[in-house]
Amino acid sequence: MNRRSLLLAGTSLAVGAMSAPAHAQNDAPLRLIVPYAPGGSSDRAARIVADKLTARLGAPVVVENKTGAGGRLAMQQSRGLPASQNVLVLANPATMVVAPLVFKDNGYDPDRDFRPVSQVSDYEFGVAVSTAVPVKEIGHLLAWLRANPEQANFGVPATGSLPHFFALMTGERAQIKAQVVGYRGSGPLLTDLIGGQIPVAFDTFDTLLPQHEAGKLRILGSSGARRSPFAAGVPTFRESGLDLVASGWNAFFAPASMPAARVASLGRAIREVMQEQDTRRKFHDARMVPVASSPEQTAAMLKAYRAQWAPVVQKSGYQP
Repeated sequence: MNRRSLLLAGTSLAVGAMSAPAHAQNDAPLRLIVPYAPGGSSDRAARIVADKLTARLGAPVVVENKTGAGGRLAMQQSRGLPASQNVLVLANPATMVVAPLVFKDNGYDPDRDFRPVSQVSDYEFGVAVSTAVPVKEIGHLLAWLRANPEQANFGVPATGSLPHFFALMTGERAQIKAQVVGYRGSGPLLTDLIGGQIPVAFDTFDTLLPQHEAGKLRILGSSGARRSPFAAGVPTFRESGLDLVASGWNAFFAPASMPAARVASLGRAIREVMQEQDTRRKFHDARMVPVASSPEQTAAMLKAYRAQWAPVVQKSGYQP
């Protein structure tokens, strides 16, 4: 081999050595950690995105459900991952806003330990009553509760959840002293609401809607700025005379160790996936509102969301 051939061979080896780690990182399986059990809205969102990302990234994308401690366990286990790990976590307000405010030893810092990547969905809350409750509008409900204060029990899917704090906001704004009753999930809450064991329930709108459509309960209002695209006949709280607008979200976050270039690349890929018509259709079919968002837009959303909710959570005095 002459000198020129040796130089070319050496150059090829050097380039290959430099490019291999980056190629391996991009082609390595991407793990999407969901802090909740399969079947919920967070899990459904992650699986739709995973399916679309697999083709776009040219690498496997795997959804992993890691449950425990109301979502905090997955956040705690993800925070210290090394930069070589190709992992994103699908978080929501419970893990990124509420938990850091109410737990003295939360086990993670949402700002220090994670980088925003991309918001993928938005959802609103709803208030529903048992069909045995003789009201069909929020105004009628408030009048009925004032006339029957012993019935002012608001069921929520979990203490410390966003529906819990939205129920407190509603009671305060309506000047009704209500008792918030926490359940172990939406299933038991809806069972008791339909059965008449509790008169009023607050939960995410998509959770209440199937039972509303089946005639088993009655949704009186939604918390969005405008009526839900999935139930145009249900008025908003504002339309019903209560100046309340509130929502929740699902967004991907990366461990802080992930290089900024990789965060930007994944954020761009997820945003492009969320702009696809088929993705948006699948989100709508799952009764979720799709969102396409960059890392910067996701960070700004989180900042604004904390400004709205932190005073509510702190004022409530809630302690786990």
